[in-house]
Amino acid sequence: MYMLVAIAVTVLVIALAWRGLGAQTNARTEAGPRPPRPTRPQQPPRIIAPDDDPEFLGEIDRKLRGEDKSG
Repeated sequence: MYMLVAIAVTVLVIALAWRGLGAQTNARTEAGPRPPRPTRPQQPPRIIAPDDDPEFLGEIDRKLRGEDKSG
């Protein structure tokens, strides 16, 4: 008996989901295509870590060679 109720509920859920998805699809086609999404302006790639920054790497290199008198 429980199996029959579980199957009936499953069929009901699938049928309602099917109708819901069909209604959304029909509403989109009747209203026309979606407007294009606005594009974000392209930003230069950001530096994520200090070891990716060329200035930082150059500063470390100068310090290791003894050319930098500030540190």
